[in-house]
Amino acid sequence: MTRRKRRLTVVAAAGAILAGALGLALVAMRDTIVFFRSPTEVASRIVPPGTRLRLGGLVDTGSVRRGADQVVEFAVGDGAATVPVRYRGLLPDLFREGQGVVVEGRLDPAGLFLADSVLARHDETYMPREVADALKAQGRWQETAGTRTSQR
Repeated sequence: MTRRKRRLTVVAAAGAILAGALGLALVAMRDTIVFFRSPTEVASRIVPPGTRLRLGGLVDTGSVRRGADQVVEFAVGDGAATVPVRYRGLLPDLFREGQGVVVEGRLDPAGLFLADSVLARHDETYMPREVADALKAQGRWQETAGTRTSQR
């Protein structure tokens, strides 16, 4: 075997090992990747039921209902659509009606979002870019000094 063929064989083997490692990493991360959606996208059935996602918007006024065993039901909207959400657990201290919220979970076939985590906006200077864009499109965005959206 000549030097050139040996070098080519080593490079090809290294490329195959790298491609295999990348493939394994992508397969391992497949279930942990979560996409962000607005209530309009979820309500229009763009997202198939059972898909894990993040839903962001404003908690609708008058929609929060607390049940037994720390079950809370509320609606998340963006001005154009509203998605009902069910969450079991303790809510963040900053969670309240009219505030921005991001919930993570799955959509059931009936259109109810089953959340397993709730993130309340920590102050008025932060909001996910997608939520801000949806609110701007609806005319409900009130920009204040120092307001910033998340960057990706």
